Amino acid sequence: MSNKEKAKSKKLEQLDAYTSDSFDKAITTNQGLKINDDNNSLKAGERGPSLLEDFMLREKITHFDHERIPERIVHARGSGAHGVFELYEDQSELTTAGLFTDTSRKTPVFVRFSTVAGSKGSPDLARDVRGFAVKFYTEEGNFDIVGNNMPIFFIQDAIKFPDLIHSVKPEPDREIPQAASAHDTFYDFVSLSPETLHNHIWAMSDRGIPRSLRMMEGFGIHSYRLINKEGKAKFVKFHWKPILGAHSITWEEAVKINGADSDFHRRDLWDAIEKGQYPEWELGFQIVPEEDEHKYDFDLLDPTKLIPEEMVPVKIVGKMTLNKNPENFFAETEQVAFCPSNIVPGIDFSNDPLLQGRLFSYLDTQISRLGGPNFHQIPINRPINETSNNQKDAMMQMDIPKGKAHYFPNSIGGGCPHQSKMAKGAFASMAKKIDAQQVRGRSESFNDFYSQPALFYRSLAKWEQDHVVNAYSFELGKCTYKHIKERILYHLQQINEDLAQKVSDNLGLEIPKEIDMPVNQAVGAEESDIKKYQPAPKKNYLEKSEALSQTHNKFDTIATRNVAVLVADGFDMDAFSEMEKTLKNKDAFITLIAPNGGIVKCSDNMEHEVDAMLSTTESVLYDALYIPGGKKSIDELMKEAKVFKFIKETFKYCKAIAVDGEADKLLEKCIDVPYKDDKAVFIDEKPEKFVDAIAKHRNWEREEVAKQIIV
Repeated sequence: MSNKEKAKSKKLEQLDAYTSDSFDKAITTNQGLKINDDNNSLKAGERGPSLLEDFMLREKITHFDHERIPERIVHARGSGAHGVFELYEDQSELTTAGLFTDTSRKTPVFVRFSTVAGSKGSPDLARDVRGFAVKFYTEEGNFDIVGNNMPIFFIQDAIKFPDLIHSVKPEPDREIPQAASAHDTFYDFVSLSPETLHNHIWAMSDRGIPRSLRMMEGFGIHSYRLINKEGKAKFVKFHWKPILGAHSITWEEAVKINGADSDFHRRDLWDAIEKGQYPEWELGFQIVPEEDEHKYDFDLLDPTKLIPEEMVPVKIVGKMTLNKNPENFFAETEQVAFCPSNIVPGIDFSNDPLLQGRLFSYLDTQISRLGGPNFHQIPINRPINETSNNQKDAMMQMDIPKGKAHYFPNSIGGGCPHQSKMAKGAFASMAKKIDAQQVRGRSESFNDFYSQPALFYRSLAKWEQDHVVNAYSFELGKCTYKHIKERILYHLQQINEDLAQKVSDNLGLEIPKEIDMPVNQAVGAEESDIKKYQPAPKKNYLEKSEALSQTHNKFDTIATRNVAVLVADGFDMDAFSEMEKTLKNKDAFITLIAPNGGIVKCSDNMEHEVDAMLSTTESVLYDALYIPGGKKSIDELMKEAKVFKFIKETFKYCKAIAVDGEADKLLEKCIDVPYKDDKAVFIDEKPEKFVDAIAKHRNWEREEVAKQIIV
């Protein structure tokens, strides 16, 4: 067999086992027009804004937006809540936006959290990016920050968004897997699109499985502009910092939680608000003067890049508090419509090509989902200020417009509704010079795919790095095509050699020395252009960024942490009372768990209502475990096999454990490895030590020993 035949045979082996109706065909538009570049939108210069003229972009995204009815195509699984935003200090030097200049305002907000890949019925604890969308109902109109719990995105150009989502969604021939990225089509796309690597490593880290929606950061992702009254503009990136800190759980726990309570995140958010423990986030700005736009070793317009906080600190400007649950899930959480194009005077867009495409896509999607262009009249979407324009008709018109002159300019309507001046609060797009050729391409400055994923991995603690290794090993282990796994291993080698070697060892595969590297250039591009747009050499412009690791976090509160308390008749009331008082004073939640439901009696013969039967709950649903003593109680608990499972799992997942008196016997019987842990396992200790350990979230130093625990 000749070398040419061998190459052809190898290529055929890599193809889908099923015959594809697009095999060996050129990409065309729906009108049959052949496409020579399906990677880049049409722009005014490589770093310029996307153009409305780009019919290929609009056709591709329009079709994608309308692929599902009525469920959201992405971010279908969501939870929402009402709240308020309060400004700490006037930011007039940066912007004229009223919500950022008037400290007397309490701006209403509605927030929707979501997973990305799964359907409405998928579980909450998927390994996934989380949507973090905030609608501000300001006096000048609605302003939406439509972001995620990660500061970057997978792709650089909106024209690739349908491809990204098609790859991560269930494979179309069999509609599996649901809400999971561990399959061939996703990793095929990632391995051929190295721009995805930064967001991907975030998703493979603990950030991909938050402990709670209330305990994750939020980011606006893109560079926007703030504009002050002098017309001076500065770039801004939006950050949401949770007051409770950012915390996560392990993959093994997530799998079990999805079985025990697939609504875990949704229930957690609802219950916290109902109990008056209102979730809070502080809003921060990262500000970059326009004259510093090209100062960094990365491009501010590239949505796959973040600005390390060591380079540009986050300026905290206000606080958001969620204090009211929706009254009707469908009417509010399901019908809320977020659009990045919803902005107010004092804020404007940048030329980020992903943002430019989103400005079209979100509006188009809402028209499809919510019955027509009048979706803004649905109560959850209505601005609090009065609206008036000449758009009177269309499907789902819920008002009764009056008057004859539905056009502008007019005289028979008195020229109304009339135009406003900027001084009267009108929006005016910032004047930006555009002097460039119309091109379909992207800036060479976007071609650094490895530096920031490498920075992210270097910045993690060892236990966080171990979890990343495990995540890649698990996900690639679910893939069936060897060449896809090898391409990913090659990319991991460029990010971090130790990471790649550990994953390759787990998979039993060699790391290839080179791969065929795709390019984001049009078919027929000059050889010089193809070389120019190859991945750039990895840079090390910062050794570590503490903000990227959850080790450098808020560990000063146990508010809303849920502590499981295992009891049976005869439990020690004195010990329990002291612990209960301490935990409640710190705003923690306590769940009394007993072998049977109804009532359980303590050593003082007092009756206590059982919150959960042992058979109806699981240890993974709680943040810590406490077992008070009392011989009668412990003797009863010793008869319950699930008690030992409860203890073992709590130990295995590095959570805090406290026992009093005879409860020590339970530890001795079920933990068959050395369990001395002065940081998070306490026997007859003061409750304050237990509280401190819970605040630390986990004692990850225990993880190596805990691996030996069989549950």
